[in-house]
Amino acid sequence: MISTDATGAAIQPTKAKDGKSLACKKGHFFTAVVDAHAVLFAYVERHTSEAVKALFGDFRGLLQADASAVYNVLARGRPPDVDDGVELVGCFAHCRRGFFEAALCRHPAGVQGLMRIRAMYAVDDAGRRVPRADRTAFRAAHLRPLMDEFFTWAAAARDLTPGRNLATKALGYALNQEAELRRVLVDGDIPLDNTRAERALRKIVVGRKNWLFYGTDTHAEAAAAIFSIIATCRLHAIDPFVYFDEVLRVLPYWPHDRYIELAPPHWLATRARLDAEQIARPLSDFTVPSPPTA
Repeated sequence: MISTDATGAAIQPTKAKDGKSLACKKGHFFTAVVDAHAVLFAYVERHTSEAVKALFGDFRGLLQADASAVYNVLARGRPPDVDDGVELVGCFAHCRRGFFEAALCRHPAGVQGLMRIRAMYAVDDAGRRVPRADRTAFRAAHLRPLMDEFFTWAAAARDLTPGRNLATKALGYALNQEAELRRVLVDGDIPLDNTRAERALRKIVVGRKNWLFYGTDTHAEAAAAIFSIIATCRLHAIDPFVYFDEVLRVLPYWPHDRYIELAPPHWLATRARLDAEQIARPLSDFTVPSPPTA
């Protein structure tokens, strides 16, 4: 399963023909948290369905995202009689935010929605303490009834809530995303939300207040590659600075067809097979070990 989200990025413009400065253009960074294996970033110039299809079109599995329409192309692209393809999974955190905003404006439906979603999270937290093999059955027995009641209530509340306001917006989001939100019941390991993708993006969101913009689209693409390596190092409890120091010294001696062994998910196992004295030296050549056995 992949959790994904996106955020904007400012790109420094080129000069106009008359030499005047132009405004920064806007690009976008997508992140993809791939199970517990890697955190990947990709830069695209436009936040469109075409960009999403290029990034995830060949993926087969569960893709957890917000309700942005750009992801709908993945679900539409699969023939109805074929199981192979991308299945979109909803995010209860995005659903909850709508009810939170409605509750701040004292809409009764906002408060009621928050209480119901809070109850679902409490049940799911309890399910994390049961054996992994039993989590799906636990959700079916304890989470599904709460979810059924939530969507039944949401449908009735929307009919009783007049006008267009934050409450009707939150209720509409929940009902429009019902199929995607219910998909967390398929597997007990699927999180209720994709906040892990949002946490990965937070580093970029905070950082852009310091660096303001990227020089060009090419610079943003290079930054995405570096972000991917650093975030994946942290995922595997590897110090990124030490990782770069050691890998860049090993890289000139490493066979081209075995670079995957130097990626953060495999680095600790690869490092254990290297000569400890060669790693300890600030400058050294390296003896490349044999490939790992399957």
